[in-house]
Amino acid sequence: MENLNLVNNEFLRQFEIKVDDSLARIESAEQGRKIFLTKISIPEAIQSVEFEENFIKKVLEFIAEKNLRVVPTSPKIAGFVRRNRRYKELLPVGIKL
Repeated sequence: MENLNLVNNEFLRQFEIKVDDSLARIESAEQGRKIFLTKISIPEAIQSVEFEENFIKKVLEFIAEKNLRVVPTSPKIAGFVRRNRRYKELLPVGIKL
């Protein structure tokens, strides 16, 4: 799972991981120093809780490296941040989950 290549597709405004012929996506919208994570789509062929969590982790780590803040508007991503306290530091001031 660690060898999966995360791509920040700025043109389509989404993060992508390709596995075989399947493309998992997290749609995003950047506004100033914040990135809104709006939707996660994982094809059935590669759908699993482990894959989904690792994909979200990779995206959040990418955002942290860029010193940006994250606003998770997708319920799945917001739930992940709520369960994993270490990512709460990426939230902008005033945003609580």
